[in-house]
Amino acid sequence: MNILLATSEAVPFAKTGGLADVCGALPIELSRLGHKPTLILPAYRATSYCGLPIDPLGIDFIVPIGSKMVTGHLLRSRLPECNAPVYLVQQDQYFDRDELYRADGKDYIDNCERFVFFSRAVLETIRLLDLQVDLIHANDWQTGLIPAYLKTEYAGHPRYEQIATLLTIHNLAYQGVFWHWDMLLTGLDWKHFNWREMEFHGKLNLLKTGLVYADSINTVSPRYAKEIQSAPLGCGLEGVLQHRSNELSGILNGIDINQWNPATDPHLAANYDIETVSEGKPVCKAALQEEVGLPVAQDVPLIGMITRLADQKGLDLVADVIQRWVQEDDAQWVILGTGEPKYHALFGNLAARFPQKVAVRLEFSDPLAHRIEAGADIFLMPSRYEPCGLNQFYSLRYGTVPAVRATGGLADTITGAADDPAEDPSANGFRFQEYSPMALGEMLRRACDAYRRPEVWKQLMTTGMSQDWSWARSARQYVELYETTIKRMRQTVGTGGLA
Repeated sequence: MNILLATSEAVPFAKTGGLADVCGALPIELSRLGHKPTLILPAYRATSYCGLPIDPLGIDFIVPIGSKMVTGHLLRSRLPECNAPVYLVQQDQYFDRDELYRADGKDYIDNCERFVFFSRAVLETIRLLDLQVDLIHANDWQTGLIPAYLKTEYAGHPRYEQIATLLTIHNLAYQGVFWHWDMLLTGLDWKHFNWREMEFHGKLNLLKTGLVYADSINTVSPRYAKEIQSAPLGCGLEGVLQHRSNELSGILNGIDINQWNPATDPHLAANYDIETVSEGKPVCKAALQEEVGLPVAQDVPLIGMITRLADQKGLDLVADVIQRWVQEDDAQWVILGTGEPKYHALFGNLAARFPQKVAVRLEFSDPLAHRIEAGADIFLMPSRYEPCGLNQFYSLRYGTVPAVRATGGLADTITGAADDPAEDPSANGFRFQEYSPMALGEMLRRACDAYRRPEVWKQLMTTGMSQDWSWARSARQYVELYETTIKRMRQTVGTGGLA
């Protein structure tokens, strides 16, 4: 299959979050499976620092943006590890900026115009480069207009009529909502500005537009695909998603198993695998305790967190629990991340008052993140919601037992141990359901009790380490979804329906 992945960011060209990891890794795995992926994204200022050759193609194009015509240019590169072509849409007025979507904490006021332009550019690139495309894989609100243009302005065009569309929701909370007059920028007829298509509480909603027009919709975990069909995680779009439930599915993200590999990780004090985890992991734990200033103690469970310090990540629960635990319980905590000032103050104060039990680094350090994944015994993720999550995958691979709230991708990946994990050989971690400090504390108590039973703990570690969370697994599922989507679209061509 010929797959065109349209995205607002992709590693190594530009990144603000997990979307970039998905769109940088998935094409590589699709290539290994014998398919022909192509990646297209804006040529931000950041792309010039990606370390890969980027060459101009000498091809210009002009697209309408409202009442004006805007010129763009095409650049070409390639993804590392495969020959998949990458096309970058250059329009310096829109994309030559310090950040991708915002500056000084505020979204760019012309974000709608920028991604109207990008969406039109994607479709024009197909014509200009004579690309053979079976399916366009769109991602998030920034590309939500692509399915709409295909079914309106490009409908019936021989080059485009056989192209199917898949829209992936990476986080439904970000929808691309703009004032209603930005509808003029899209160039689409005002008849589409209605509650069934593009309108959302009197405003233009680009993600909703994509959800309505795409042939298939998916998100980054099966559980999240179910959760967003009702409030509160539906974020106001639960009705649309319920209506499209037959075309909605979930596929878990994967991880780069070469970058996250305890057997070869250069950041660790000792390398290990599933056979040597009992020897290598204690060395990594001792080195981490020493690095962050905690007492070196193998018999004390070390709880690790690498997170954005925000309510969405469950930090309000952690704040309640940790203040009691540091005074009553024999456990250590190491926390890495940045976020809301109230949590900076709280955790910084706890680290100063209880240096024997709490170590906090209010920063982000990739090498330290690797060492926490290897050195911690328990990795805590008590999120309010989590579309997929990545750190639980890293933890499983490193033999660090996840302790999570059963939501989204966390529920799909962590099989929670019962009261006695020795009775459940399939368990790879611990879970709690009710979003409360009491439920979190009870789960951590069960995890710490299990840690003090070496044979039970080793079973939990090795179960997780033996599982496959690679992008190869995810890519095979995407191939199946692409095939289903193409088949569905071609069966409905000519019916006049939206999808």
